[in-house]
Amino acid sequence: MMKSNALKIYGLALVCFIFIFSSCVPKRDLVASQLRTRQLQSDSARMANNISDLQDRITGLKNDISNLNDQVASLSHNNNTQENQLAMSKEALKKQQQKLQQLQSLLDSQKEKSEALRKKMADALSGFSSNELTVTQKNGKVYVSMQENLLFPSGSAVVSTKGVDALAKLAAVLNTNPDIQIDIEGHTDSVPIRGRFQDNWELSTARANSIVRILVGRYRVSPLNLVASGHSQYDPVATNSTPEGRAKNRRTDIILSPKLDELYNLINQ
Repeated sequence: MMKSNALKIYGLALVCFIFIFSSCVPKRDLVASQLRTRQLQSDSARMANNISDLQDRITGLKNDISNLNDQVASLSHNNNTQENQLAMSKEALKKQQQKLQQLQSLLDSQKEKSEALRKKMADALSGFSSNELTVTQKNGKVYVSMQENLLFPSGSAVVSTKGVDALAKLAAVLNTNPDIQIDIEGHTDSVPIRGRFQDNWELSTARANSIVRILVGRYRVSPLNLVASGHSQYDPVATNSTPEGRAKNRRTDIILSPKLDELYNLINQ
């Protein structure tokens, strides 16, 4: 009987233990599951934040790439523009160099023509002394400077016989060079004129006109190429304070200039 009761008590205790044990295990698992759930939720939130940060960085990088592409496009456009401008500048420089070469060629040609004209004129007038006339070249022009003692009596605008002979030789050269511009400039010293002329202005101009009339009327030099002017005492080549200086200033300059139409046309292109 006692043994039977003991077995009953043991069985009851075992049942209670099993019941208690079985009820404790699920509760521990539930707590553990809850902890894991919270951990997972925390991890998920952290990963969500990381994903958001990465998306922001990706968006920022996309913007940077877009900006860089814009800069590359702008630099490429500027580079193309600069290349075009450089090509245009090179072409313009090439044209300018060609123009300069043409100008230099024309200038050299004009210089040669001027020197040839000077030589022809010097040869034609070689029979006159240096105190009567000089033939020089300056700035592409030929200057035939005739003194008063060759062309005119003192205070007169009537060309002397010897002066007419000199003009005949000069006209012979001019008529073989019809493209020459001819400027006749009368000059005096500073001593006031007395006689038929009002002043040195009138005398210097009358002398230039007398030479023009002889060249055109007697020797058929083209009037289209002739210009006459009087400078009175205001363009001296020597001092007016000495007799020698005044004698040099009493002169008529015949200035011969090759026509420069071709040169001017090239410059104005």
